[in-house]
Amino acid sequence: MARLLRSQALQRFASLEFVLGAVLLIAIAGTVILSGWLLPDPTKISLASRLVPPLVNAAHPLGTDALGRDILARVASGGWISLQVGFISVAGSVVLGVAMGLVAGYYRGIWDMILMRFADVQLALPFILLAITFVAIVGGSITNTIILLIVSQWVQYARLVRASVMSLREREFVLSARAIGVADRNIIMRHLLPNLLGPVVVLMTLNVANNILLESSLTFLGLGVDPSIPSWGGMLAEGRTYLQTAWWISVVPGLAILLTVLGLNLLGDWLRDLLDPTGRTSR
Repeated sequence: MARLLRSQALQRFASLEFVLGAVLLIAIAGTVILSGWLLPDPTKISLASRLVPPLVNAAHPLGTDALGRDILARVASGGWISLQVGFISVAGSVVLGVAMGLVAGYYRGIWDMILMRFADVQLALPFILLAITFVAIVGGSITNTIILLIVSQWVQYARLVRASVMSLREREFVLSARAIGVADRNIIMRHLLPNLLGPVVVLMTLNVANNILLESSLTFLGLGVDPSIPSWGGMLAEGRTYLQTAWWISVVPGLAILLTVLGLNLLGDWLRDLLDPTGRTSR
């Protein structure tokens, strides 16, 4: 039996989704982390080296932009911004959404009505309208982008947790705990929350990828990170006027976004299969 369990565990970790997703994320995270020591200053301007194509100059393997700034260094620096926004915004959404969903699903009544009507109002607001209004009031920055993503996405976790809690609160182990006088706080923390981790973790993984795309889109539209800070969305916006003469300015950050999101989505699919064996599809 133990040998069978070890074999199943090895098969799960040897799956193509896990291996490819892990390799992509490790490569991207390693480049981002080591960029400060191995790569030049991403903001350094050198007009003598402007618009150098990729694989032509050893000092700039992925080329330079219209101001002579190194593309690889800027992509690595922008990766730090995107990963920071993606993970922090998802963490904030999880904390807020799970707390709201637990209260609404467990206590029901007036709490459920107030929180879910508030969630309905949130879902009725178009994201781009919310982003324009938010940026017009508080301005664009990394912190404000994170707050915007938290405000716009906590509802997903609240609804997911609420639906699960409404089912779990009628199960025998919860009813037995309530019958012997276990406090609501202990029931929520010891019996309900551990049973919610699986679907919440999977949604977190997929939402990190989604938030990286949203941050890049907002910055591309001028609603996200300050243009003076290297970011993937900002590089796409800067390079769109050079697509015919210097395609690498936009293509390289675009590929960075694609590979990062692909790696996160592959790991999300792998986690879904790992944590929910009954929901697997035959491949």
